[in-house]
Amino acid sequence: MITSVILKKLKNAFTDLLPIILVIAFFQIVVLKQPLPQMGEVLFGALLVVAGLTLFVQGLEMGLFPIGEAMAHALARKGSIFWLLCFAFALGFSTTVAEPALIAVASEAAGIAGQGGLIDPGQDSLDQYAFGLRMSVAFSVGLAILIGVMRIIRGWPVHYLIIGGYVVVMLMTIIAPKEIIGIAYDAGGVTTSTITVPLVAALGVGLASSIRGRSPLVDGFGLIAFASLLPMIFVMGYGLIIFK
Repeated sequence: MITSVILKKLKNAFTDLLPIILVIAFFQIVVLKQPLPQMGEVLFGALLVVAGLTLFVQGLEMGLFPIGEAMAHALARKGSIFWLLCFAFALGFSTTVAEPALIAVASEAAGIAGQGGLIDPGQDSLDQYAFGLRMSVAFSVGLAILIGVMRIIRGWPVHYLIIGGYVVVMLMTIIAPKEIIGIAYDAGGVTTSTITVPLVAALGVGLASSIRGRSPLVDGFGLIAFASLLPMIFVMGYGLIIFK
């Protein structure tokens, strides 16, 4: 039974990756008309990716999703909005700080800013810029999850908040330094990655399931949209401060 389950999950992971493999193979063989370089390493790397994806999905199902929903249920039963909002903010902040994609983007942005003369190219200055960028995004995600939880509790329509948020994004884009706009828009994407999404989605579904009159399908989703919206606003604000 265990072997059968493992093989099934490996097959599912391989099926998910198959379109990427086919696209790369098509352009390499048909368009470029060249064999894949270092074929052995490429195949071994592909096997590692399949195994890693299988373990990652299994970890989500066994750990992150259940704990997110369980804590949402427990806090809702406790009846304390204060602690529920504290948990929402802390969850958004902590998962974003640990997000590998954000760490990579912040480091790359600092290096480019240093090379372009926008900030001091010294290592301390680069580290400070990258740290400030990460903290801005992490704080904005924490605030976004907090607002999203309040929306679920109060029953606010999600589309009003999303439309209003993107109006603010457009207005900020007009006044923000052009050097920060691209980074800000990318920051909205990197926050919705491997660590943040599972826990935030589980929190929303678990909370909506615990509150009478709320639908997990209608009210349980939408938190991730807030998590990608507010970082754009906060990073452009960070750019206004840093780049004057």
